[in-house]
Amino acid sequence: MPQSKDQRPPAKRVSDSFTTMCELVMPNDTNPMNNLMGGNMLRWMDIACAICAGKHSGRAVVTASVDNVAFGSAIKVGEVITLEASVTRGFNTSLEVFVEVFAASMQGTNPRKTHSAYFTFVALNKDNGRPVPTPDVLPLTEIEQQRYESAIRRRELRLVLAGRMKPEEAIHIKEIF
Repeated sequence: MPQSKDQRPPAKRVSDSFTTMCELVMPNDTNPMNNLMGGNMLRWMDIACAICAGKHSGRAVVTASVDNVAFGSAIKVGEVITLEASVTRGFNTSLEVFVEVFAASMQGTNPRKTHSAYFTFVALNKDNGRPVPTPDVLPLTEIEQQRYESAIRRRELRLVLAGRMKPEEAIHIKEIF
C-alpha cells in the first residue's frame, strides 16, 4: 500500500544506518600546535552524522542543531580518526544522531575516544525543500534504548533554549526534577 505524504515511514533499526567514517589528520587540518582544529573536527562530525541521517530517512537532510559537543584529548597531525554515527531517535520530521570520535596512530596504537556530540537533522522533500516525516528508531540493545528514551529530554531542552517551547511545556525535563 502506498505511503501517504504525511504518514511516517516504518521505524528502522539503528544498525540500518550506522555510519563509520575515517580521516587522516593532515598538516592543513591543524593549528600551530599541530593539533586538529576544532572546526575541522565539527565538519567531519557533521558529515558523518548527515550520511547516517540520510541513510535512515532515505531523504536529503540538513543540520538543524548541534549540542553537547565534548572535546576530549587533542588529536595530532598524522593520526587517524574514526567517527561512528548512529540515529538515536526519529521525531516527526527530524532525527537525532549521536557521534563518537576515536583517534589512534596510523599503526593503530594509542587508541582513545576523543569527542562526542548530538546532532539534529531535518529530512526534506527533494522537490520543494519542505520537511517530510522521518522513520522512528527500533532500539534493540540496552544502549540504544537508553539513548532513545533520553532523546526526548534533549529535544525538549533544545526547543526551550531555541525559544520554540516554553519551559513549563517541557514535561519530560520536568520529570527529572
